[in-house]
Amino acid sequence: MEFPIGKEGIEAVLPHRDPFLWVTRVLECVPGESIVAELDVDPELPLFAGHFPTYPVLPGVVIMEALAQAASISVLLDRGDEGALGFLTGIDGAKFRRQVRPGETLRLEGTIVKSSKRLCVAEVRATVDGEVCATATQKYVLAPAA
Repeated sequence: MEFPIGKEGIEAVLPHRDPFLWVTRVLECVPGESIVAELDVDPELPLFAGHFPTYPVLPGVVIMEALAQAASISVLLDRGDEGALGFLTGIDGAKFRRQVRPGETLRLEGTIVKSSKRLCVAEVRATVDGEVCATATQKYVLAPAA
């Protein structure tokens, strides 16, 4: 696979689909090592009607999910295991430093630090315009697609 890729390429790797696909494009990827992707934060997302109606902010859990999806692309491509299911099993040291607002583009960066048959660990970071929004160490377990 050659990068960058858009939605079609992402859907060839991840099992996620709208409304829960949180990666818009992948800019760079070294399978099994690192990834740089982006999420265009659509102002029309229904979640902004409730989080928060007078001051819409992308929820931190969605940022963490977007980072997990991006990192999973790198792992799945390395294994040739496109479509496998990745389940978050831990998020360590999560820090949220900047709010993400509708209309912004969230840059998703991941470095795979451990990858065994079932467990993967990634150091992840989300930024907007070079400003760090969130960082964490995430752990995932992979299962074959049903």
